[in-house]
Amino acid sequence: MKIKYLSKILLLLLFSMTIATSCTSSFNEVNTDPDSPSTVAATNELANAIYQSSSDFFDSWFDLNESCTFSGQICKLQYIDESRYSFRASVNNQEWYYLYRTQNTVVDLIKNAQAAGNTNLSNVGKIWKAQLAQITTDRWRDVPYSDMCKASSGIYSPTYDTQETIYPALLSLLKEAADSLVSSGATGSLGSGDILYSGDLTKWEKYCNSLRLRIAMRISGIDPTLAKSTIEEILQNPTTYPIITSNDDNAFYKWTGVSEPWAVYYLTRPDEYGVSDIMINTLKSLNDPRLSVYALPAASDTTYRGYVIGDSVSAVVNEYSHIGTRFMAHDGSTGFTPYFRASETYFIISEANLLGWNTGSYGTQEEAYDKAVTLSLAENSVSDADISTYLAGKGKYDGTANQLYLQEWISLFKQGMEAWSLYRRTGVPTSNYIAPGSTYAKTKAHKTPPLRYPYPQTELDLNTINVKSSNADVVDNYWGKPMWWDLRNADK
Repeated sequence: MKIKYLSKILLLLLFSMTIATSCTSSFNEVNTDPDSPSTVAATNELANAIYQSSSDFFDSWFDLNESCTFSGQICKLQYIDESRYSFRASVNNQEWYYLYRTQNTVVDLIKNAQAAGNTNLSNVGKIWKAQLAQITTDRWRDVPYSDMCKASSGIYSPTYDTQETIYPALLSLLKEAADSLVSSGATGSLGSGDILYSGDLTKWEKYCNSLRLRIAMRISGIDPTLAKSTIEEILQNPTTYPIITSNDDNAFYKWTGVSEPWAVYYLTRPDEYGVSDIMINTLKSLNDPRLSVYALPAASDTTYRGYVIGDSVSAVVNEYSHIGTRFMAHDGSTGFTPYFRASETYFIISEANLLGWNTGSYGTQEEAYDKAVTLSLAENSVSDADISTYLAGKGKYDGTANQLYLQEWISLFKQGMEAWSLYRRTGVPTSNYIAPGSTYAKTKAHKTPPLRYPYPQTELDLNTINVKSSNADVVDNYWGKPMWWDLRNADK
């Protein structure tokens, strides 16, 4: 009986051990969510980065409320606090977080693509990294760059790089990507995650080199040597360094369904935004055919009428022009997010000619200007006949930098950051002004729109030591230390 009883105990123990071993060996499998993979394909990270950038940095807060109004293009007809430079700390914190979250995705994308031997996808990641870093530094000036997104290396409080070092670093990164994209050793597909150019590497090459032109021209007044060498290298070597010269190659993220940020906002607050008096008056004075595309006539009397940015009272909304449906679709079914336009390429070429630089076979100063204006008008569905009439009339180039800058500013509609940066670099349009309803206008402390954006409170609280020196020259949140490339002598 004892032996029989002991045998039963041994069998029971053996059965228990088998069950325990089985459970232990399958524990990881059972507790792994198949819908939440631990690793993400690099092409999926590219899709995420493009989508998040288009959603977060061209929305009502980052774009419409702030940079678009600072540039003088858009006005707020209701809820006008941001137009008067009364920012919300929570929104500022969020914008900073979104930019670095997306940059972290891109850094990871580059690492994963390199590990897989996909040099083409890695190079596209470098282009997107440069695009996001340019947006970041042009908004806040000195920001973390060399130390950014290195938490895996134990860097939780990144140091700040000056804009003076960031711009050359971006040019170097983009040249690295450009040279690699055309090298014989470049390999790999971009995959389904390329939701910007559908895997077309030639278009990415053009975008890369056009972005180099933009960054170089922005520093042409402060570092002409680097700007000139960069621009001449690109323009004198069109086979090695192709650029965006056609609207077919524009870097536009095209939305489908009810999702484009401007359109989505219109569906909930159709009367919040309008076209500024600066833009409307400029287009009317030039008999510019883009007026009916950029703006809608006022509902009260069908007259195109812009509103004063940050005026002392809220507008009677039906008396002012709202944003045109090409840019703010009323049904939310279409829309686009513009990163780079072919017209910008030719405005840069024209300006390079103005500076006496060698632009290769891309034409003279006036030819490049005419091409730039033509591309902008054509992008907005202006007929060939009307384009010819415009260029023979009030759009005819008079050889001045101010006209060149003004036409470029007009062409950058819906690119708030770029239009604001152009204004900060050139002071054009000269009709731009500080919001009359703002505290700063009333106290006459400043006479131009903001130079930069305030550092987020999260940085001031959590990265105090590193942000301290960069924040030392900032006064009144928006003013103080201008961008490195902002050389205006106006009383700011």
